[in-house]
Amino acid sequence: MNFARHRRALGLGLLLAAFMFALALRYLVGSSGFGEPGEGIARYRLDAGLAATAIGVSLAIAGLFLQVLLRNPLASPFVLGLSSGASFGYMLALYLASQFGIAAGSFFGLSGPSLFAVGGSLVALALVWQLGSRRGAVDPLGLVLAGVIIGSMAAAGTTALQSLVPAGLRGDFVGWMMGRIPEAPPQGLLLIVSAIAAAATGLGIAIGPALDASSLSDDEARSVGVRLTTVRITLFVVSGVLAAGTVALAGPIAFVGLVAPHAARLMVGPRHATLVLGSALAGAAMLLAADAIRQVVDVGGGRLPVGVLTALVGGPVFLILLRRAPILHHGGSS
Repeated sequence: MNFARHRRALGLGLLLAAFMFALALRYLVGSSGFGEPGEGIARYRLDAGLAATAIGVSLAIAGLFLQVLLRNPLASPFVLGLSSGASFGYMLALYLASQFGIAAGSFFGLSGPSLFAVGGSLVALALVWQLGSRRGAVDPLGLVLAGVIIGSMAAAGTTALQSLVPAGLRGDFVGWMMGRIPEAPPQGLLLIVSAIAAAATGLGIAIGPALDASSLSDDEARSVGVRLTTVRITLFVVSGVLAAGTVALAGPIAFVGLVAPHAARLMVGPRHATLVLGSALAGAAMLLAADAIRQVVDVGGGRLPVGVLTALVGGPVFLILLRRAPILHHGGSS
């Protein structure tokens, strides 16, 4: 017991150190090189660091919640078709603007296409809920199947709309799809996403024992007094809101929500009261490090989008974790 407690404390300490290092690195690294930024640049780097932290925490917590909800270690924030729904919404806004001159006004600094992207992700969330529920109860398998169906339909609609808009607008869509950490994010939106991420982290810590039990079979969870329906509805709604917030702020960013919970589990163990905090730190550290690294990687036509870098690095890292950590093969429950 003491060993497990010491392991959790050490793991959290290392993850906190990694987060602080990555945050400092992002502040000191820019496209102009390494060093203390000037007064005019410091605020942009600080805002980018805060945005990356909020997005990384949101993706990691959403990923962890969905892995518990679906009892699937390969679940990620966009497994329920949210990314495809957001992409369809963004593309629909571009189509309406090009064909009819219709463009939504800004809200909390968000442009029309970004607003449509958030709307698309929330509509996809509602449809998946409707299709994946049975008499008001959440069915994990039904949610996955509904997510695949909604995601496929939204992807088909996105492809159809792409063929109907000018080439320049397609380029704008492709750029958004790659994911980007804003250096001048809308302050109201940044505050909202940060508050939601902090609240979700606190919620996860508070219901940690219920999450531990929810990782077991339904009968075992109910035998210890867990209200599975309530827990699953909470996890579903919170994960969807977190994912929608990240889409609004940075577009779709892959692999952070998948890899961060598993990396944290290796560091702090499977108890969710600790794992939630560890995942939040791991997600923030990963995205901050990726955004810092991309500043110094010039591929000739500019810097790599952060979403491309997280996919290039996150895929192999997850494969390594998958081979070396047997815990992934049974979902992380102990």
